[in-house]
Amino acid sequence: MSARLIFVPACALSLLLGACAPDLEHMTSADLAITSDVTSSTVDYRPITADRVVWGPPTILPGDSIGPAEPEGPYRLDTGDRLRIFVYGQPNLSRLYVVDQAGKIAVPLIGNVRARGKTTNQLQAEIRSQLGAEYVKDPQVTVDIVQNRPFFILGEVKAGGQFPYVSGMTVETAVAIAGGYTERASEKTFRITRRVNGFVEQIMAPSDLALMPGDTVYVFERFF
Repeated sequence: MSARLIFVPACALSLLLGACAPDLEHMTSADLAITSDVTSSTVDYRPITADRVVWGPPTILPGDSIGPAEPEGPYRLDTGDRLRIFVYGQPNLSRLYVVDQAGKIAVPLIGNVRARGKTTNQLQAEIRSQLGAEYVKDPQVTVDIVQNRPFFILGEVKAGGQFPYVSGMTVETAVAIAGGYTERASEKTFRITRRVNGFVEQIMAPSDLALMPGDTVYVFERFF
């Protein structure tokens, strides 16, 4: 016997469900226990809203939503960030620094200090701790970002390349900075390459996705 699919209108379905809903006010404790067991076993189906490929240990579990990641939390330093570090009363230490390819900055007296993955407050505390351990009594240190690391845009744009990141920018903003689309560009979906916690992700994203410093945007060519 062949199987048939039966479609129930939403309004009828809601009435059916309402009719079948248990009267919690008049249920016994045993009834409530049974109801709890049934509802706790209900499968949670969550929609997949975008494709993402991750290089590194698996970070996505079955059923997890893998929509485009949005920038959140404090800004984390990485290669290419330009910093101004000021140490009160220490002009030789107060200068501009650039986070190098290894994710570090070279500070006089204390040498290389890891900046990658740290917030400015965390880096500030690290420098203060190392200076205060041997060289400066109760050092007063401030760390500010002079310029965020750049983003990159390739593919069907008029002037692809490397550009300074602008806070709050989206894929569409990046395309505008790169001179706009070429005549062959697809304006629907874009590939974003992003490094997150040491892993490289590729995200197929819409034009309103919020970008992060260091992202690489690829604009595809349309096929019609």
